[in-house]
Amino acid sequence: MDVLDLARLQFAVTGSLHFLFVVLTLGLAPLVAIMQTRSLLSGKPVFERMTRFWGQIYVINYAVGVFTGLVMEFQFGLNWSGLSHFAGDVFGAPLAMETLVAFFLESTFLGLWIFGWNRLPKRLHLACIWLVALTAYASAFFIMVANSFLQHPAGAVLREGRLVLTDFGALLSNPSLVAAFPHVVGAGLFAGGTVLTGASAYKLFRRTADQEFFRRSLRTGVMWGSIGVLLAVASGYLQLGVVNDIQPGKFDTQLAGQALSNMRLVGELCQLVFPFILAPLLIRNLLARWRWIHPLLMLLTPLPFIAAALGWLAREAGRQPWVVYGELDVAHAMSPGLTYQNVLVSFVAFAGVLGLLALVDYLLIARAVRRGPGQVALGAPAPADPTPSPALAL
Repeated sequence: MDVLDLARLQFAVTGSLHFLFVVLTLGLAPLVAIMQTRSLLSGKPVFERMTRFWGQIYVINYAVGVFTGLVMEFQFGLNWSGLSHFAGDVFGAPLAMETLVAFFLESTFLGLWIFGWNRLPKRLHLACIWLVALTAYASAFFIMVANSFLQHPAGAVLREGRLVLTDFGALLSNPSLVAAFPHVVGAGLFAGGTVLTGASAYKLFRRTADQEFFRRSLRTGVMWGSIGVLLAVASGYLQLGVVNDIQPGKFDTQLAGQALSNMRLVGELCQLVFPFILAPLLIRNLLARWRWIHPLLMLLTPLPFIAAALGWLAREAGRQPWVVYGELDVAHAMSPGLTYQNVLVSFVAFAGVLGLLALVDYLLIARAVRRGPGQVALGAPAPADPTPSPALAL
């Protein structure tokens, strides 16, 4: 393995790990917003408790995932300065928009939501979580704009050895983007729904307290998991025709073809299981009452993340040897002067940090699930100060 292959492997590993955080963030944000909307409209305490519990898990994943995004930013500067020089004027614009949305708008609204419990008016507080969800998807949209440009450099022309943006509308209507973004939306909803399903099945199987809470969570997870997997599979098949037009032979390579095949296998299996087997069992709470099926539901939890990693691999590996398809190859995109030792050190450091963050994320979420909704700090009223004020003491 030479320095170029090692740099490519580093990007593949770190990109895959980062995307696992992203797909869960995209899945949980709208589900938490829906729970809080039901809480406001119905006035039922169970929906507020669901909002706080699943919202806390969303906050954990978001907080840890932010650091993985920073690692990705460092990687571009260290290893792929050739891409920035050649296409930075075009590729950098959507990345800048994503940074503005994700690190300013989304984090601001999330902060207002976290610290606004019992302080903001209920409708304004609800608006904050919906804005969190909308900005999360806006962030994903701009990332897909940037990635779709690499897949199909629409709206740009080559001038003096660099790509220059000439049509911003073409960048936003890129056929690669139009076909792929709904696929990402479906994958996110599927991941969020599956996490709700698996965690709820775990608590129901153990017959812990709050059985009604987790029956409702299980129902929500299965319903939105079904919607997500149907959207992901349908949009996935729709984009195959587009891919064949703009990147002929993309999936003829062994790695991309195998990744695509395995992703389709997982997707079609889940498309059968969720909407056509599990969803009908929600009638009369059969799925919640049949304790024997709950371990099987727990085993489904990793599947959307496996499918997401395989889909990312198929999309990226099939573009090789191009970074910007048809315009800039991988060798010329790599930073000049890199040595094998330099890349190896950064690879070990970045992969180690991301691996540790993934482990921390899993442990924190698992701990929150084991504790259950009875020990949730998010949205809990501040404890009363037992110390009497001087006026009362007199």
